[in-house]
Amino acid sequence: MTVLTRRSFNSIAAATLASSLTRSLWAREVSSQAGSRYFYFALVADTHIIDNFYVKGSENGVEDNETILVTTPRLTAARDLINSLNPAIEQVFVVGDYFHNYPSTDYDFYFKNATRLDNAKAITDGFHMPVHIGFGNHDYDVRRVSREMSHRLFKAKFNTEPYSVLDYKGFKFIHLNNFLGSTQDRTAPDFNPSIGSLGEVQLQWFEAQLQQRKPTLVFIHYPLIAVAATEFSDYGLHPLLRKYSSNIQLVVSGHLHKWIDFAHTYGPQHYVMASTRYDPNAYMLMEVDTQQTTCRFINANLVEWSTHYSKPYHAS
Repeated sequence: MTVLTRRSFNSIAAATLASSLTRSLWAREVSSQAGSRYFYFALVADTHIIDNFYVKGSENGVEDNETILVTTPRLTAARDLINSLNPAIEQVFVVGDYFHNYPSTDYDFYFKNATRLDNAKAITDGFHMPVHIGFGNHDYDVRRVSREMSHRLFKAKFNTEPYSVLDYKGFKFIHLNNFLGSTQDRTAPDFNPSIGSLGEVQLQWFEAQLQQRKPTLVFIHYPLIAVAATEFSDYGLHPLLRKYSSNIQLVVSGHLHKWIDFAHTYGPQHYVMASTRYDPNAYMLMEVDTQQTTCRFINANLVEWSTHYSKPYHAS
C-alpha cells in the first residue's frame, strides 16, 4: 500500500495545479494560431526509469534516492499532460537518460526479463504521437556493459540508432550522441567521462545534415559547456554550431536536471532542461512556424530557472 505523506500530497496537488494551468496557457497561447502554418512538438529529459531489479538506496543523497522511486509516475504524468493538449503535439523527443543504468551485463537477460528498458518503452508507447530517443550517460554503463551492447539493445528494443535525424515538415530534428568520441574512450589519452565528444564520423555526418541548410533543432544530452569544443584540430561541435547558426534554431540538452538558459553563448539559442525525475511538469512545449522558419518555447514562463521546477502559470 502506498502511504501519502503531507509532502507527497502537496507535491501531487502542485503537479495537478501546474498541469491544469499549463492547459490554460496552451489554450490561450496557441488555439487561435492552429493551422497548417504551425505545428507543435515537446521535449522531456532525464526520465531515469527503473525496474524491479533496481537496488534501493544506491543513489547519491536523500533527494536522489527519493526521486528515483517516482520516475515512472512522473513521466506518466508528463505524458498524459502532453497527450491532452489541443492543438495536438505531433512529435516528442527524449533528451537522454531514458532509463537508469543496466541491471545485467548479459544481453539475453533483457529478453528473458521485464526490465527498465521495457518499462520505459511501455510508458512512451502511451504517447499519442511518435517518440524519438536520444542517448544519455545512464543509457550507457561502460564500466560494466560495452557500448556496442547498449547500441544493440537500443536497436532491438526501441529501433533507435546512436544518433539520428528526423526530417519533418521542412525542419530537421537531430539527436547527437556525445558519448562516441575519445573523451569517452577509456583507452584514449584524453579520456574524461565528464566531457562529451562526438568522434569524427558523427561530426562529419552532422555537418552533412547542416549543409542542407534546412531549419534545424539539435538535441544532445550533455550541455555544450561540458562538450569538447574541438576534437580534430579546429574541427568540432562548437565551430559547427557557429558556422551554421543561421539555420540552427535551437540546441537543447539535459543531464544537469535544472533549467538553464545559455542564450547565444555557443551561437544558436541553447537551453538545458530540467528532469521529469524531479518534476512531472519539466517539459518543453514548442511551436514551429513553418512560414517564418522559427520556433517558440511556449511554456517558458512556467520555468523556475536554475532549479528543478516549473512554476504554475498565472494569467495576467
